[in-house]
Amino acid sequence: MYSQAKVIAGGLAHIPVVIAVFYFILTTFNKRALKFVEELKTKKTESKVVEPKNTAVSKVENSKTESPKTETPKVVKKKHADVPVNIYRPKTPYEGTVIENYSLLKEGAIGRVNHITFDLKDSDPFLNYVEGQSIGIMPAGEDANGKPHKLRLYSIASTRHGDDFNGNTVSLCVRQLQYEKDGETINGVCSTYLCDIKPGDKVKITGPVGKEMLLPDEEDANVVMLATGTGIAPMRAYLRRMFEPTEKEKNKWNFKGKAWLFMGAPKSANLLYEEDLQRYLADNPDNFKYTKAISREQQNTKGGRMYIQDRVLESANELFNMIEDEKTHIYLCGLKGMEPGIDEAMTKAAEEKGLNWSELRPQLKKAGRWHVETY
Repeated sequence: MYSQAKVIAGGLAHIPVVIAVFYFILTTFNKRALKFVEELKTKKTESKVVEPKNTAVSKVENSKTESPKTETPKVVKKKHADVPVNIYRPKTPYEGTVIENYSLLKEGAIGRVNHITFDLKDSDPFLNYVEGQSIGIMPAGEDANGKPHKLRLYSIASTRHGDDFNGNTVSLCVRQLQYEKDGETINGVCSTYLCDIKPGDKVKITGPVGKEMLLPDEEDANVVMLATGTGIAPMRAYLRRMFEPTEKEKNKWNFKGKAWLFMGAPKSANLLYEEDLQRYLADNPDNFKYTKAISREQQNTKGGRMYIQDRVLESANELFNMIEDEKTHIYLCGLKGMEPGIDEAMTKAAEEKGLNWSELRPQLKKAGRWHVETY
């Protein structure tokens, strides 16, 4: 039998051994842990080295034989200079005064489209904007639930200097929305409100908003514009900035590229800002091209109504020669229903040039050269 003293003495004798074993295990674990951390850092560093994606526009390979690979310059989406955004919000709108409100249509036209201008000179902070942006309009009155009407966004139709070039106004191009429901004609709330307002009336305005439709900064850029109806609004601002003599005098930007407008309308009487466009065309034949698609007066090659997508197909070769130029930007604005037709036309037009539109369009978008605003 062991005495209690011997048991205690024996236990104490083993303590140094236990400590030594524990120290060995701890040291080994620490070394492995440090090694693991170092390996993890190395992997993370390696994972950050990513080959840049090639976003350049390239033709579809027609041959099964692989051709030698060549370095393609990386397409980088250029950032615009800071532009004003949300100077006025829905909770604190600016009340602008209506300066003028007149019809843009000629006799025999379909519907109702007005050009409306608001005075901004009393805004504080000043409500400034650039071409391609939108403002919000809060119609007066309440909805069926007794709540204030929600604001609607409208593309700005004037340049930053306004229609009278004094820099204190903003203009809109508004079509009154009308549709049939249960045998009754329904008028759009905000569009009717805007078409009916009179000079001197006060209107709640928010914004500006939007960076999707801004013009490129380069003076030698090419600008292709596809518009239907009031989708002409931002295009009108672009073209005034490019070609209006007084506007050009105020800018430090002298457009030297080529602008091409494809405009869709149901009748000739529905063409908007036609006198100005014809003047720009006469004064700038080397820099401006204007192609119209008047659905109820013109026929396409198949004998059907002429739409903007038909004009795109007719001009496929010249259009895609421009698109292959990295200085070319394409702008699409109008009813959302125009997108599928344009997409189909661009697909067919691209095929004629040996291009794949489903691959090309995302590349253009990523490069900041494909701009869409539909509603």
